[in-house]
Amino acid sequence: MSEDKAKCPIESTLSLISGKWKILIMKALSRGPVRYGELAKEIPPVSAKVLTQQLREMEKDGLVTRTIFPEVPPRVEYSLSQMGASLAMVLIALREWGLTRDKVHAVECTYCNKCQDITGLKFD
Repeated sequence: MSEDKAKCPIESTLSLISGKWKILIMKALSRGPVRYGELAKEIPPVSAKVLTQQLREMEKDGLVTRTIFPEVPPRVEYSLSQMGASLAMVLIALREWGLTRDKVHAVECTYCNKCQDITGLKFD
């Protein structure tokens, strides 16, 4: 890659996970493959249009794998790719920072089991 086209690594990583819902999508997918409807229930404030758009961007960027099962009706599952799962440390760092460093906002881990087992990711 030529130097004039190279990005700062922080800038590059942020460009992959930027977007209002991408981190929450990654958190939901960190526990394993999820169907679209389950994912929509997991993140209720997101509209179907935006969720689909974010998933497509994440798939294009190599963070998410979309698997279509040849059934009638077709079943589609989303999962983190190996590249997406490798960002688990970023999610863990965000969780830890929120719990230990955010002194301005009220933050509490409810141990909902939605983010505490991120280290046990299954790779594709």
